[in-house]
Amino acid sequence: MAAHLGRSGHKKDLTDMDEAGLIKDAIRGDLDAFNRLVLTYQEMAFNLAFRMLNDETAAEDATQNAFISAYRHIGGFRGGSFKAWIMRMVTNSCYDELRRLHRRPTVPLEPLHVEDEEEIESPSWLADNQPSAEDEIEIQELEKAIQHCIAELPVEFRAVVVMIDVQGFNYSEAAQAIGHPLGTIKSRLARARMRLRICLSGFGELLPSSFRLGEEAEFS
Repeated sequence: MAAHLGRSGHKKDLTDMDEAGLIKDAIRGDLDAFNRLVLTYQEMAFNLAFRMLNDETAAEDATQNAFISAYRHIGGFRGGSFKAWIMRMVTNSCYDELRRLHRRPTVPLEPLHVEDEEEIESPSWLADNQPSAEDEIEIQELEKAIQHCIAELPVEFRAVVVMIDVQGFNYSEAAQAIGHPLGTIKSRLARARMRLRICLSGFGELLPSSFRLGEEAEFS
């Protein structure tokens, strides 16, 4: 995926990068600084887009458009979490892509009070960790099941569960990225986790035995 803009170049080691300095340089029009920021977040951005759209080509388009929009509007960045700011661009780009494909959700998404929802913890195996070579084959069916169930969620639920349970955003970052109050984020996450639990429990024998969910399976 060619996510960064302008002139191309090899990927640089950004372990010790000064993100704040790069942001300042990018705001001043330094394209190389912006491209270094893109290299840091492009994998996370594509992962979010793919989980939301369930289509690799559409996810690539949405990610590319998000970074183009970010470059055009970086002068409007007012501090806070740059990661959340970028992911909001990606989320909005995904909504645009869904509108283009006429795939807007039909399930009502009225915010609920958190206390009205059962809190269900995210399973540790839902996190987007890199598996070992030995584990990769074993969890392929599980990954397919998870992606299927995420794709079945209404898109607003998808965004919340991917950011928090897959990519490790905290509630505040997710609220900033999605542009909704903290209570709405927590409510949607609880509802998304419930739907995922129900969906995954229906896979039964299709899941690897170590991940098979029964009636007594706990989401922890």
